[in-house]
Amino acid sequence: MVFRSLLGISWMWFFGAVFLSQFPSFAKDVLHGNEQVASLLLVVFSIGIGTGSLLCEMLSRRHVEIGLVPLGAIGMTVFAVDLYSASRGLPPTAALTLVQFVSAPAHWRVMADLALLSLFAGLYSVPMYALIQLRAQPTHRARIIAANNILNALFMIASALVAGVLLKAGATIPQVFLLVGLANAVVAFYIFLLVPEYLLRFVAWVASRIVYRFRVRGDQHIPVEGAAVIVCNHVSFVDAVLLMAASPRPIYFVMDHRIFRLPVLGALFKLAKAIPIAPQKEEAATYEAAFERAAKVLRDGDLLAIFPEGAITKDGRLQPFKGGIMKVLERAKAEGVEPPVIPMALTDLWGSYFSRVEQGNAMVRPFRRGVFNRVGLNVGEAVPAAAVQPEALRARVAQLLAD
Repeated sequence: MVFRSLLGISWMWFFGAVFLSQFPSFAKDVLHGNEQVASLLLVVFSIGIGTGSLLCEMLSRRHVEIGLVPLGAIGMTVFAVDLYSASRGLPPTAALTLVQFVSAPAHWRVMADLALLSLFAGLYSVPMYALIQLRAQPTHRARIIAANNILNALFMIASALVAGVLLKAGATIPQVFLLVGLANAVVAFYIFLLVPEYLLRFVAWVASRIVYRFRVRGDQHIPVEGAAVIVCNHVSFVDAVLLMAASPRPIYFVMDHRIFRLPVLGALFKLAKAIPIAPQKEEAATYEAAFERAAKVLRDGDLLAIFPEGAITKDGRLQPFKGGIMKVLERAKAEGVEPPVIPMALTDLWGSYFSRVEQGNAMVRPFRRGVFNRVGLNVGEAVPAAAVQPEALRARVAQLLAD
């Protein structure tokens, strides 16, 4: 994932270099401004980058929130296209001074597009840089950063060549901006196919910040490295999405095989490489394969999440825990891994659109509880693998629910 993310960062340098290199000509030939206008565009662009970078801190909530990367990519394309629309067809005039330029209402749209384009570029680039430093092995971090700098330089050179070829072929500067903006959408889509975690985190970020008002308590108990098993109550079809939003690391979920048949959620969980499980009496092969894949996740030092109730609650109450957690830990122990178990409890989610509040059905009456419902996640202290028992674990989750 680290090396594939380098492509995204280098593309951002390509994207930005195209705009920065064309600002003098853009100010003079398209906006009909003098050198002061070109300087103003650079200032607006720089302020936008800085604002986007600071906004990352506010939106990330102390985590490396790579879900902001797709948001940044969308904004970069939207405002690059709108910049083309705002700047084409401006009537020719004598060279405008700075005061004359800012006095024209049409130019404010151009400046707004530049500011928002660069703001979203900040949202796009900062999480990628942070992710590379977070995920790279300490022994390789310096050489990865050096390789990234080399790639950035090559992409900046390529940007000058591409822009020169387009202009020589007869394209106008606004058309160059348009083509680069559309290419950004293609490149971003390709990167998200290579690294689906960006898209998954974006969906989780939207769900936890926009669909719900999501609050996490005790997130310091989620380990930042090493294998661990997460157990949580099962209240709705989006429980896994909210857990993804709470964790700074990817989580692999063991989930009922029937959920993969749902049109949107099924595709999302397949993208997340969730592990389907079925009752042993129904599909013995799927049942055994699930525990084998779960053991591999823990052997690789990753986070595994299961819902020990075995199904979404139909009455909002915490159901008895089944013995699957014990089998997961036994398989892991046989592989030489004894991961801690992290109890969690989702609160205030029952009765929302994605829960089965209406006679066992879900996703009816979407505004039953209004919009922006407040929901939460309480995370408890880790339980050593040797001390885990289903009933005791259920009691811990019940206590977290009560809290």
